[in-house]
Amino acid sequence: MAYRPTELTKARKAAARERIVTAARELVAQGGYAEAQVAAVAQRADVATGTVYRHFPSKAELFAEVFRNASQHEVDAVVEAASENGGITATARIAAAVETFARRALRGRRLAWALIAEPVDPAVEAERLVFRRAYRDAFAAVIAEGVAAGELPVQDPSTSAAALVGAIGEALVGPVSPTAGRHDPEAVVTSLKDFCIRSVTGKEPTHVQA
Repeated sequence: MAYRPTELTKARKAAARERIVTAARELVAQGGYAEAQVAAVAQRADVATGTVYRHFPSKAELFAEVFRNASQHEVDAVVEAASENGGITATARIAAAVETFARRALRGRRLAWALIAEPVDPAVEAERLVFRRAYRDAFAAVIAEGVAAGELPVQDPSTSAAALVGAIGEALVGPVSPTAGRHDPEAVVTSLKDFCIRSVTGKEPTHVQA
């Protein structure tokens, strides 16, 4: 008779996998991907090294899962900020989403560097492109609503959103770099918001109100 894993066995495996991913994400947040060696991940997750490899046959697969896990948290935060909780107008919602993106990156600089710019394995780079599109879609939805309501000038929402995401990521590379000097977070956030609002409205920002 073929062995069939019990529900308890499945739950234990799922818990071990979650501990491994959490441990790897914490190590990446401390020192980048180089910090998350398999032995270090196993030790932090309190599992054997072989257990890590049973769940993730290669380090690239582990890092891709860590990237998906960490990036989804960031995308969810931006989507929430871009919802009507961020304000009533499209301009206010875009400003809220940009501020959320930037502040979270500046608070967790090492993890942000790993997600935005750290050189990575092709498997992780593929995930990076997937999540860039997720950010683009979040901004594009708000821009489309703003255009439809006559609040924003006519433009292609997807193109404008992709440009915003690229600009935000590029602008944050310097401030979140492990070798960066000190940056004033407030100045970075304000400059980014002003740039993004100017880009989609064609007007000088006037400290957006909801």
